Amino acid sequence: MSARTKTIWTFAITSVALFMTTLDNLVVTTALPVIRKDLNADLSGLEWTVNAYTLTFAVLLITGAALGDRFGRRRMFVIGLGIFTAASAAAALAPSIEWLIAARAVQGVGGAIVTPLTLTILSAAVPAERRGLVLGAWGGISGLAVAIGPLVGGAVVEGISWQWIFWLNVPIGLALIPLAALRLRESRGPNAALDLPGLGLASAGLFGIVWGLVRGNQVGWGSVEIVFTLTAGAVLLALFLLWELRAPQPMLPLRFFRNRTFSAANAASFLMFFGMFGSIFLLAQFFQTVQGYSPLQAGLRILPWTAMPIFVAPIAGALSDRIGGRPLMAVGLALQAAGLAWLAAVGSATAAYSEFVLPFVISGMGMGLYFAPVANVVLSSVRPEEEGQASGANNAIRELGGVFGVAVLASVFAHYGGYGTGQTFVDGLGPALYVGAGVVAAGALSALAIKRTRRHDQLEAKEAVALT
Repeated sequence: MSARTKTIWTFAITSVALFMTTLDNLVVTTALPVIRKDLNADLSGLEWTVNAYTLTFAVLLITGAALGDRFGRRRMFVIGLGIFTAASAAAALAPSIEWLIAARAVQGVGGAIVTPLTLTILSAAVPAERRGLVLGAWGGISGLAVAIGPLVGGAVVEGISWQWIFWLNVPIGLALIPLAALRLRESRGPNAALDLPGLGLASAGLFGIVWGLVRGNQVGWGSVEIVFTLTAGAVLLALFLLWELRAPQPMLPLRFFRNRTFSAANAASFLMFFGMFGSIFLLAQFFQTVQGYSPLQAGLRILPWTAMPIFVAPIAGALSDRIGGRPLMAVGLALQAAGLAWLAAVGSATAAYSEFVLPFVISGMGMGLYFAPVANVVLSSVRPEEEGQASGANNAIRELGGVFGVAVLASVFAHYGGYGTGQTFVDGLGPALYVGAGVVAAGALSALAIKRTRRHDQLEAKEAVALT
């Protein structure tokens, strides 16, 4: 088999796997109203249906890449696909919301192994002169999966049933596993260390805080359960930070955060995904629960927001080479914040869809301006050999932003409203979207803290860092 044929096979296999695992971030959002009725789920159950996947996905992303470096990337890629496929079948067979949540958590484990390895496997298989083009396509596939997730979910739910959101992964996974075993080249990386104490502390701490945020309105914020879980989560995260400072091979090198650009870009990423995921979680339900649209119709109505980055990001990428990523990220997050505030202002039980189109477009343009430069900004702040860890950290941090966004915005929604009537839903939706807008606006301010650089300045800076 020629080198070109190997590259094509590698690109095809990793792209399909990336699309499948990334799609599952948001594909379930338009199915939530149907799942709520079918499995008799409450708000916290719906939150965990989304967060169980994103939480395990985020926490294990960096570890997934390290497992591939240590035990073989192809081997771990195949194992990750197997876990993801089996968990998808378990989710499709779920007889209760608790079963579905558990299956989604295991799905996240598989996704966290597969996703970072798609990048390292593809990067190792592509000649250096074509790597930029191929990795750009890789990023575009990831963005496309995020964009059409709600639409695909709505189409599947309306055309078949919500279970088929997960069943569709099974034949794809079963086809990819033997293809990956036969067509991908085995490789290992330099970072073979596993930071198991760090992984355990981070996982337990984040779980405790998210549990408290999800359950707070239900059992009372002053209850022993909530006070204990939030306090324990905070203590465990503090211990995680202390461990990472002294660990010989930390999963998250805290020295990265001494760089202002790295810290500001990751803060902006966290806040961006906080507002985006939390808002989509509620708006996908609003169009069905309040305005009576079908799942497919709801997915189509969100599309002007989620699909806009496909058109804006290429233009923004070209601009970032000239003016740098800082102004694009700041303007993008400001537009996203303005769009969310606008949606909060016009959202009502009787609002015509035409009132949502422009704020959706503005929010989508903001997403595109953010997505295009963020990877370059983050990677320009570390040494070339540290890019894998830096990229993994950025992906994990933004996924955690999504987890906390769903938990906090749903908590605000439950405090001011609920599922009782269309009006009570809107009573909760407005304040939640305003909180999301404020958080994303804070992200815009974080982006302004990024150092002013242009693309050629970034390259020169990286070369200087590499020589030190």
